[in-house]
Amino acid sequence: MMEAAAANDMSEPQNNEKSKPDKHTVCDKRFSRKDQLSVHIRMHTEQNSYPCPHCDKCYTNCTSLRMHMYIHSSKYKCSECGKCFHCNANLTTHRRTHSGEKPFECSVCGKRFTSTGHLTCHNRIHSGAKPYKCSECGKCFRLSSNLTRHRRIHSGEKPFECSVCGKRFTHSGNLTVHSRTHSGEKPFKCQVCQNTFVTYTLLNIHMRVHSGDKPYNCSICNKSFSQSSTLLGHKRRIHSDRKPYYCPFCGKLFKVTGDLMRHIRVHAATKEFSCRHCSESFRWRTQLKTHLLKSHNEGTWFTCHICQMKFSLKSNLKTHIQRHEGVKPYVCNECQKCFCTNSALKIHQLVHSNFKGFCCGLCGKDFKYKKTVKVHFRRCSAVLGYDSFELQNSLLEENDYGRR
Repeated sequence: MMEAAAANDMSEPQNNEKSKPDKHTVCDKRFSRKDQLSVHIRMHTEQNSYPCPHCDKCYTNCTSLRMHMYIHSSKYKCSECGKCFHCNANLTTHRRTHSGEKPFECSVCGKRFTSTGHLTCHNRIHSGAKPYKCSECGKCFRLSSNLTRHRRIHSGEKPFECSVCGKRFTHSGNLTVHSRTHSGEKPFKCQVCQNTFVTYTLLNIHMRVHSGDKPYNCSICNKSFSQSSTLLGHKRRIHSDRKPYYCPFCGKLFKVTGDLMRHIRVHAATKEFSCRHCSESFRWRTQLKTHLLKSHNEGTWFTCHICQMKFSLKSNLKTHIQRHEGVKPYVCNECQKCFCTNSALKIHQLVHSNFKGFCCGLCGKDFKYKKTVKVHFRRCSAVLGYDSFELQNSLLEENDYGRR
């Protein structure tokens, strides 16, 4: 029955009420024939009376059960990943996820798809059509499956349960992906480097590493990115002053959740990244990587082709080369001065501001710059009798140098 529902999602909605006069009063779905309406009503009013002898699924009619049984017979089975389908057409469409074939092209933007159904759904992005409406809150959707999942927000229903850990999901696809965390299955394989992935979406994103495709452009500075999430983070970090995420320990504000999670480690006593060769442990993965290179000669140095200087991080090498080339992509919006790195731009912008974000934890005096408060702290601790250098560093680290 789920396969039949998925097929419905891939077709254009029929809004002509004359062509589908029979309407179900519970979910407002329309049907062109009364016998179709009668079968659908059984989904709401009766128990599924056609159980599968091989699994725990049940169906409202023998036709749906017969279609489902093809999955167990392996008649239509993918030779790449072993997934089974109830008809050859669905198997043919699925095989394109492995081959990369996308024969159907959007006439508006040129994007290509593995099936006509996906193209039909995509076209609604350009037309703005959202024919499926929630009767509870009025929200509209492009796909009937999206509406079905949305309704579970109102009902609280999570019909799909993991047989291993008992976690429940609103959608079967989420359960399928979750189950791979237990099995370790990664059915989607890159034909270039042979890396495997849990979902086709992750494989598709990975392929941009090989193609160099960066389809997401920043509307402000025109910089391109391979993922929409990276573009969103770029806009928040570079072009926005909004900081919606705050640290529960010290109240410090952040533009993106990733920066917040990294900052929280400052407050944690644990150092989760341990060296496998010695007893050293580190708060940051990058610290461990640098340690392995310097102390145990493990890993790869990144060497500047101009001056042969070596770096443990590729990002540091990239910034270094920009200095050689005179590239300064970060521009101050107050005075138009340019900088090689975003951190250098942030430090410079304090010149135009009266904000003092750093505070001495001993005397409460405020400062604009971290380096200034570090020098002051050592003098202040000596005056107040704190002669231990370890105490100074401990207080500074735990409070992120008093940043407020």
